[in-house]
Amino acid sequence: MWVFFGASVLVALTPGANNLLGLHHGMTHGVRHGLAGLGGRLAAFTLLIAAVAAGLGQLLAASETALTIIKWAGAAYLLYLGLRLLVSTFRGQNTPKELPKTPTTAWRVTRKEFGVAITNPKAILIFTAFVPQFIDPGHGAFSTQIALLGAVYLLAEFLAGSVYVVAGAAVKTIKLSQTARRNVDRGTGVVLVGLAGVLATSNA
Repeated sequence: MWVFFGASVLVALTPGANNLLGLHHGMTHGVRHGLAGLGGRLAAFTLLIAAVAAGLGQLLAASETALTIIKWAGAAYLLYLGLRLLVSTFRGQNTPKELPKTPTTAWRVTRKEFGVAITNPKAILIFTAFVPQFIDPGHGAFSTQIALLGAVYLLAEFLAGSVYVVAGAAVKTIKLSQTARRNVDRGTGVVLVGLAGVLATSNA
């Protein structure tokens, strides 16, 4: 179990769309909103774990059509988030003076994380290919072990995601200038658009 936990932490720490969002939310909104976003990610992963435990995950992973639909949905959502962030910076909507007029709620942050996680085919493969490798046929039912390993992975994901959120919040304390903050948001938008392109052209 400790081997699985260590491997899960390494997998969860891998830079990706959700971790990038966590870093950005920590930088932009602080620890509280950033951790709320993690709740959305974990909720999406919990659904995927339940699907695998019910036997639906393997069917989904084996369906090229289903994975293609999910891949394009995920790419479209990342593109939407990236372009929206880019457009808002050019319109000056992310300056500290204007943020209080349209404050970002924890619910909005949570929805973004959930949307990115649930439409990421890589997450599906984690729970259908990575996690099942640690199943021991001689130690209980498949669904029970998947649920247990899934809970351990969620803990690893929470810890890894928290690292990104806290790192972002630490940068927030530096009190970046409006120009620097705008450039950070633009950089995040560019990376999200890039990730959308990578996902759209991947074979997953």
